Amino acid sequence: MGVAGARAALHEGGGAVIRLQGLDHLVLRVVDLDAMLSFYVGVLGCSIERRQDEIGLVQLRAGQALIDLVPVDGKLGCMGGAAPGREGRNMDHFCLRVEPFDGDAIRAHLAAHGVDSGPTESRYGAEGEGPSIYLSDPEGNVVELKGPPGPVPGHL
Repeated sequence: MGVAGARAALHEGGGAVIRLQGLDHLVLRVVDLDAMLSFYVGVLGCSIERRQDEIGLVQLRAGQALIDLVPVDGKLGCMGGAAPGREGRNMDHFCLRVEPFDGDAIRAHLAAHGVDSGPTESRYGAEGEGPSIYLSDPEGNVVELKGPPGPVPGHL
């Protein structure tokens, strides 16, 4: 069944059964919780919403979504197998929507915190083509910071 057939099947009977609204949360298995908290809270501006240290879970607020940090040596983390690393990641990357988006200011902020980032490029996302910057967190997870749709200065 192709995409068109899947859409038709989904809408039979008066409406979609699953109506996605956006990213709710993602879970990162982590080796160094302190370094990851320093990065996501101190550099990217997330806030700690909830901690459940007894099971090994820290939930960070990232706009409308949550980023869950699960130490690999905690109760939950032990269930997930080997620790993530450059040779075996759990995902390719995830994208955080940022507004307002000032690429130069964002890159300067990251550099001031010792975080290397790529250039501001025009990339396609959920809202269309717009500016984005790729960087990596302390454990090698690739994070994309994505601005609103629109032209990127210096790009055609």
